[in-house]
Amino acid sequence: MRGEDKLPVLPFPAPNASHTPPDTPIKATDTADMLAHAIEALQRAMAPKPADPRAGDVPAQGDGRDCVEEDSFTPVGEPRWRGAASRRQTDSAKTSTPKTGTPKDGRMDVASRAFTPTDKDPLARRITALHFPRLTINRWQRHMDRTGQAPPPEIPIALAVEGSHGPVVHATNRAADQTGVHIGARVVDMRALCPELQVEFADVGGDQAALKRLMLWVRRWCPWSALDGPNGLILDTTGSDHLWGGEAAMLREIEGKLSTLGLETDLATAPTHGAAWALSRFGGVREVCLADELAQRTAPLPTAALRLQGDTVLLLKRLGLKTVGALADVPRLSLARRFQRAELGQNPLLRLDQMMGRMGEPLQSPDDPPRFSVQSNLAEPVLDPEPHMPDMAKELCAGLHAQGCGARRVTLTIYRTDGDVDRISVATSQASRDPAHILRLFDGKLERLNPGFGFDLITLDASVVEHVQRVQTRIEGGTDGGAELAHLIDRLSAKFGAENIRRPAPRDSHVPERREGWQAAMAPDGASLPAHTRPRPLRLLQPPEDIRVLYAVPEGPPAQFMWRRLTHKVVRFEGPERIAPEWWRDRPGTRLRDYYRIEDQNGCRYWLFREGIAGDGRGGAPRWCVQGIFA
Repeated sequence: MRGEDKLPVLPFPAPNASHTPPDTPIKATDTADMLAHAIEALQRAMAPKPADPRAGDVPAQGDGRDCVEEDSFTPVGEPRWRGAASRRQTDSAKTSTPKTGTPKDGRMDVASRAFTPTDKDPLARRITALHFPRLTINRWQRHMDRTGQAPPPEIPIALAVEGSHGPVVHATNRAADQTGVHIGARVVDMRALCPELQVEFADVGGDQAALKRLMLWVRRWCPWSALDGPNGLILDTTGSDHLWGGEAAMLREIEGKLSTLGLETDLATAPTHGAAWALSRFGGVREVCLADELAQRTAPLPTAALRLQGDTVLLLKRLGLKTVGALADVPRLSLARRFQRAELGQNPLLRLDQMMGRMGEPLQSPDDPPRFSVQSNLAEPVLDPEPHMPDMAKELCAGLHAQGCGARRVTLTIYRTDGDVDRISVATSQASRDPAHILRLFDGKLERLNPGFGFDLITLDASVVEHVQRVQTRIEGGTDGGAELAHLIDRLSAKFGAENIRRPAPRDSHVPERREGWQAAMAPDGASLPAHTRPRPLRLLQPPEDIRVLYAVPEGPPAQFMWRRLTHKVVRFEGPERIAPEWWRDRPGTRLRDYYRIEDQNGCRYWLFREGIAGDGRGGAPRWCVQGIFA
């Protein structure tokens, strides 16, 4: 007999003095009288004692009849007095039998003994776990397929992230797995093992954003879903499987839909979150576990299936507990004493209780994001949606304003009478909820719609929204967040195309020609960079133009230079300001630069630099260039 199967040793309650007859010898003449007296004594001993309303739920410390012996076993985390009270209530419920008519004193009728929510079976739920073992590499492979740069499948590929001692492997394809490349190893070590390994950097933020979108997408199979780690989802499919022909058919449907997205998926359905998580990662293909098979199906799984940390799994292996079944055979009291102060991720007893349904683990499903959409049902087909759009735009912006949001993309959709659908989208550089501005972006685009024989339904959706924070920036009230410039960018992008409108954007670089670049005007503003401590020219020449100089000292400023066939004599100068090459971007052998601010005889100021130093061993004579002109 295992330790957890031992029966608790409970103190036999003393009979109540008010109901117990005096201790007089029982004089029975036959066996029937002795049996009747024995049954009556047993019933008095098992009858519940009257509860004291002043005592509440907590028993008195000095009353030995209400306390439980220290040798009895109780569930971990449950106080002993609560366990004793629940057992006394269970015993009283077993001894009392419902009868028709008026209930007797101290008994409850059938109506009062109705089923309560706390009596629900914890194993009646159905939880489905989705595991994406190659989410990162699947997304990267799909992106390369779209761009037409996908490598052959036999080439080993690894995606890396920055580690404390250099890049480490974050994801691999099957070809890399066959060569021995494993996740968590350093890239330099894996390249020594596999010289033909191709390494790219992983998009961890994009993977998490895609997983969040996928969490909302899978709600077509059930109303509740949530994230389950960095590469998994959890679904509460209780009562949803009959819509798909059973759980097995539902799992096949989910796997087929996800495969069309290019994602490899491991699925499992079980009564608890822990069991579904374990079977999806360590079980078979599309595992379906029923409540009565829970202990049998999870017993051969390794202890890592309990969602324990690596050091706890290693400790259990050293103790000889390599499977869930071996861990379940250990007496609960021993595990409770060993891991009583351990956290959830390091406590195998709590994880085992979660897997078996003895400990609750609710599913925290986030709410769906708000959807902003208005529609207009027309009494008869029309050919022009423009008369209906002002009211729809006002209603849409009112909903956005009520939720504190603004639209970044608005889509107009028309549903024709012949069943076809046509739509037009406009975008904004900043979140907007101005109906007049949104309507103006549709100017010149409504002619692209094909009304056919007419349409009788129009919808206006804010497909991409952002939260808008209005902060007063002027003393007379109101805000000045660059709305006029944003409206101008929106109108130009709507007329000429977003890809044809660009604006300068700062870059984090010390090299002058790399500090500024061009980006799409519709792109969000990046982080602002600190201003230069040294003055910079108003006009920057790109690329720098070569000049010929005369100087007194090779390491000093020029005394005279010729640029664009004109000779300039240096009257004043300031410098040098040395800018070293960026070793993480420039090629080996790139020379440093010494910048000078020069003023010629006409009062014009230029920004010159000397690239390299004589005798630095990185080329011939230094090169002189002019790169900027001051105002």
